[in-house]
Amino acid sequence: MTAPQVAAFLACVALATVAQSITGFALALILLGLASLFDLAPLPDVANVATVLSLSSAAVALRGGRREPDWHVWRSTVPGSLVGCGIGVTLLAWLSANVVLALRVLLGIVVLACAAIVLLHARPLPRRSARLSFQGFGLLSGVLGGLFSASGPPLVYQFYRQPMDIDTVRDTLVVTLATGSLIRLAMVIPTGQFSVRSLLLAALSAPVAIGVAWWLRRHPPDWPRAVVLKIVCALLAVTGVGLVAPALSALRG
Repeated sequence: MTAPQVAAFLACVALATVAQSITGFALALILLGLASLFDLAPLPDVANVATVLSLSSAAVALRGGRREPDWHVWRSTVPGSLVGCGIGVTLLAWLSANVVLALRVLLGIVVLACAAIVLLHARPLPRRSARLSFQGFGLLSGVLGGLFSASGPPLVYQFYRQPMDIDTVRDTLVVTLATGSLIRLAMVIPTGQFSVRSLLLAALSAPVAIGVAWWLRRHPPDWPRAVVLKIVCALLAVTGVGLVAPALSALRG
């Protein structure tokens, strides 16, 4: 990567971190979408960086104070995430080696779908979902996590519908997403899918992400949350279209 590409990548990291601070899950989606849209780095490397950044964010979020995740929900979700992550990592390795354009289309579709989730107001459930439901959402989350390190949207949708205290929901979400990131690292590192480029980009990106997150906690922007969510949604939508349209044209050609 050239110096301008590295600088542009770090700018994408900063922008994705801002979105993450607002939505709670958009870091990987925006980082992968923008990096792929501007062809800054190979998608598998960007996914690895997003995994490291997600773990860093979780460590910062869980620092200090008493945390009370719902361990029953965690135990119900993680087995599905484990299986799904294995499927996603395998698909990523095969698609990146054989059908790169199809991988870009798939990423674009995922980004567009998650743009809709950002604006989706799920109705709270009268009672907690069954264990099988958590396993199903864990499986979907694991597939997206293995493919793009973007495991958040399915769990955000599932967890925030549950009749649980909001702090418990957030702590459970952070712990579950961190577990998914650890599972992904445990799969990609032994198989040689965590390259030297991934390591270098992660080392450069982590201070930027942590610094931006720290600054936003100290100086939260005085913007209406609804407006910011619409901006994030628009950014995801533009990124998704920018990925899908050229890739589809190339596939048809």
